[in-house]
Amino acid sequence: GAGLVWIPRRAGERGAVEAGALPGLLPGGRPATDPRAREETAAVWGLPELPRGTGRDTGQIVEAAATGELAALLVAGVEPADLPDPGRAREALDAVGFLVSLEQRPSEVTDRADVVFPVSAVVERSGTFVDWEGRARPFEAALKPDQMVRRHVLPDLRVLHLLADAMAAEAAGPQQAVPLRLPDVRAARAELARLGRWTGARAADPAEPARPVPTAGPGEAVLAGHRLLLDQGRLQDGDDALAATRHPAVARLSPATAAETGVVDGEPLAVTGPAGTVRLPLLITPMPDRVVWLPLNSTGGGVASDTGARPGEAVRIAPGGDPEGPEVLS
Repeated sequence: GAGLVWIPRRAGERGAVEAGALPGLLPGGRPATDPRAREETAAVWGLPELPRGTGRDTGQIVEAAATGELAALLVAGVEPADLPDPGRAREALDAVGFLVSLEQRPSEVTDRADVVFPVSAVVERSGTFVDWEGRARPFEAALKPDQMVRRHVLPDLRVLHLLADAMAAEAAGPQQAVPLRLPDVRAARAELARLGRWTGARAADPAEPARPVPTAGPGEAVLAGHRLLLDQGRLQDGDDALAATRHPAVARLSPATAAETGVVDGEPLAVTGPAGTVRLPLLITPMPDRVVWLPLNSTGGGVASDTGARPGEAVRIAPGGDPEGPEVLS
């Protein structure tokens, strides 16, 4: 009788879903295609009706920016390495006509941005986290303006509100921009409370084509991995003491796969995808055969950037010090 439950890695992920960040959802878990859900949301937002259709997911946004379909892009707190295809994300950032960044520190995005708005850190503002059970956990600013060095840095909600107001003032014609009317966290909480939770039918899971399970032969393995809690995340910039507590970056293979590959515990293992190779010391681990586990953002530019491979895809494995093996790029 047990079921599966999703426990997100990042503190804001469940809250983003509740706010309607997924392309097929409106706030409160409302399906974007349900007529009653659309009417309820339009009424709270003061609109005669909502635009038809659903939004884009992250991959579709990146692709639309890369191909010129989107003329402008606003990026808040996201690095290319956070995305499934970092290389394509960088191409999109380079290709888009106008790039706006909301950030707390220099990044690959701010390097490319036309405009950068510095925004406050979480300790400098009020807000709400939603835990993995869906419980709202509001919090107030830990640092008050008179305790802060960056006294005039705005929270990202305020920056988005001001941008929306400016766009609404400049817009003309049938597709007029709509102001957010969310000047502060109190207004945002009040709007979410008015909307409440959706009590109707759940949104249907999007139909995705079945992905064939890759077959890994000798010298190959299926890539597995996840990001460690402490890795190369940008919020550790400048905190060398915290960064020093990271777990060592290692590759993991089963005993049988390690023996087949000719690598012993502690020796370097080379893992190669279509874009290149990463090399990490091996830690033999009880796990399925012909699977290689890597920490996804603990070394180099991250596994996705350095190898061009994603978890669930087949990669080549070889002794990292083997001169006949794949060229080691990172």
